[in-house]
Amino acid sequence: MRTPSMIRNGMFAAGLMIAFAAVPFGQVAAQDSTAASSSSTSETGDAWITTKVKSEFTTTKGISSTDISVTTTNGVVTLTGTATSKHEKTKAINVAKKVKGVKSVDASGLTITASSMPASSSSTH
Repeated sequence: MRTPSMIRNGMFAAGLMIAFAAVPFGQVAAQDSTAASSSSTSETGDAWITTKVKSEFTTTKGISSTDISVTTTNGVVTLTGTATSKHEKTKAINVAKKVKGVKSVDASGLTITASSMPASSSSTH
C-alpha cells in the first residue's frame, strides 16, 4: 500500500516544483508591465507639466507666452525662445518651477533680446 502513497507524494512534489519554478517568470512579466506603465505615466506627466507651464505663462503678467517655447522630459522643463528682459526670463523660470511635478528648469535656450526702446528725438530750434 505504500506504492500509491509514494506516487501521490511524488506527484505532489512535482506539482510544487513546477509551481515554484513559474514564480520567477511571473515576476519578470510583472516588472515588464510596470516599466511600460511608468513610462507612459511619465509621458502623460510631462505633457501635463508642459501644458500647465504654458497656461501659467499665458495668465502671468510680464511674460510673453508666444515667444517662449516649453518642452518637458522626465519632469525637466526646457524653455527656449526669446525674453524681452532679464526680469522676464527670471519670472518665466520662477513660474515654471512652481508647477507641480517640475524637477528642474533649463532656460539656457531662452535668450534675451533688446526690447524696443523709443528713439530719443533731438529738437533743434
